[in-house]
Amino acid sequence: MIPFNKPYLTGKETEYIADAVATGKISGNGKYTNLCQDFFKAKYGFGKCLLTTSCTDALEMAAILADIQEGDEVIVPSFTFVSTAIAFIRQGAKIIFVDSYHNNPNIDASKIESLITPKTKAIIPVHYAGVACDMDKIMELANKYNLLVIEDAAQAIDSFYIGKDGTKRALGSIGHMAAFSFHETKNIISGEGGMLVVNDNRFEKRSEIIWEKGTNRAEFFRGEVNKYGWVDIGSSFLPSEIIAAFLWAQIENIEDIQQKRKSLWNSYYDQIQGLNTTKITLPIIPDYATNNGHMFYVVCSDFKERTTLIERLKNNGFHAVFHYISLHSSSFYEAKHDGRNLLNTDRFSDCLLRLPLFYELHESDIKKLVSCLNK
Repeated sequence: MIPFNKPYLTGKETEYIADAVATGKISGNGKYTNLCQDFFKAKYGFGKCLLTTSCTDALEMAAILADIQEGDEVIVPSFTFVSTAIAFIRQGAKIIFVDSYHNNPNIDASKIESLITPKTKAIIPVHYAGVACDMDKIMELANKYNLLVIEDAAQAIDSFYIGKDGTKRALGSIGHMAAFSFHETKNIISGEGGMLVVNDNRFEKRSEIIWEKGTNRAEFFRGEVNKYGWVDIGSSFLPSEIIAAFLWAQIENIEDIQQKRKSLWNSYYDQIQGLNTTKITLPIIPDYATNNGHMFYVVCSDFKERTTLIERLKNNGFHAVFHYISLHSSSFYEAKHDGRNLLNTDRFSDCLLRLPLFYELHESDIKKLVSCLNK
């Protein structure tokens, strides 16, 4: 069976983990944590970077920093993972869900403004499959209504947005804050892991305190204060040096990993594009977005067609999977949703099918899968 995903190991992970253990400091915020954070800041122009134990934790930190309070409203796409919403619900927010574009699972930026009220505090664009949302439009709205933008860039490492002025900016560097994932299904991984990016210096100092369990311990270790104590709320968001050491081995190979993933993505696209069928459609990459090879999906004509296709691919040795169930229709939040029909989101929920894509996938595997798809 060709799996949907297979974590890729560069060969240096255990070497760096052993090195971290040998230093005698494995609790986090050491050598490898700083190597990783400095890399992301230098390569992608991010603001302050803080490794976390997950992307969910990064989003929860962002919700705290945004000072989300009971009754605040936060605008979120419905076609996303539950963490995007739950991080803000935990702070007491009401989630206002927005539909996807008809041809793209990302949040439809043209439908956001009508949902903004005096209670709106933040917009959370999710760069689905590593493909950029319309960030010029979203930032214009944020500036107009004095809102915060927190990018859910879980799938978007090494992907970019091309602005109206032609400027190319890394996803995660545009909003006031951003959250990334290094889960084993992502392009570069640490098993579990994530990162908060703080691009607005208003939140920099407090972000480090929240990261360090509500203490100013990081300042103490840098010699900036002569003692540390409890100064704010926070939690245990900081990952161990073992996780950071694993991630560093991946970071060192990011160019090779990205080249391979994008090559596989292009192979899928070229071969499926050549099929004579109207039963599936291909991903759309808007002119303002780049492709980071995170995910390859097709959109089937209906739910029944997708179910049949999953079963037939499985019978031929390929594990293909669907993705999110619309959050607005979930058993947890359905009663709280305002009743608006989000038809595009529901269609992607019913019809989107993700195909296997991982570093060690072979071109011959893609050829066989596309042949099966064609049949």
